[in-house]
Amino acid sequence: MSKIGKINISIPEKVKVILSGNIINIEGPLGKKSLNIDLEIFDLNINEGKEVSIKPKNNNQDIKRLWGMNRSLINNAIIGASRGYEKILELSGVGFRASLKGNILNMQLGFSHDINFEIPEGIKIQVEKQNILKITGTDKQQVGMVTAKIKSIRPPEPYKGKGIKEQGQYILRKEGKKK
Repeated sequence: MSKIGKINISIPEKVKVILSGNIINIEGPLGKKSLNIDLEIFDLNINEGKEVSIKPKNNNQDIKRLWGMNRSLINNAIIGASRGYEKILELSGVGFRASLKGNILNMQLGFSHDINFEIPEGIKIQVEKQNILKITGTDKQQVGMVTAKIKSIRPPEPYKGKGIKEQGQYILRKEGKKK
């Protein structure tokens, strides 16, 4: 039995979950998401619009893995449609700053040139205090990908801790050269 797959998913009041064929449509105040579920492998039950449960028709190792993953994908889509996802990045370093110019995030990160990052559709970025970025969106995977791409431009270095890091991320610091 899958520990994650057994748990029923509760649906918030403002979210609608509709099953049409193999596609599950999730609508909420923040947006829409549709997922493709293989109904030959799984039974999907929507109980009075308040709970969703997913159970496999057969029981073997591969289906157990897919069971927990599909349950998590549905749960993430429901949370994204109702509350959304958010990640906060900090730019730490002398002269490191960011600004928004329409659909482009302009960052000065100590290079000889500015870095322009094009914001994808479905993602909102807010710049607070020039060195704090708040990335929000309805798709958990897309928010994580945008965060990882921005962090990869200037990862934090271990000697002074300069770079782009997530809020609360611990950076392993190293001691400098000794005389």
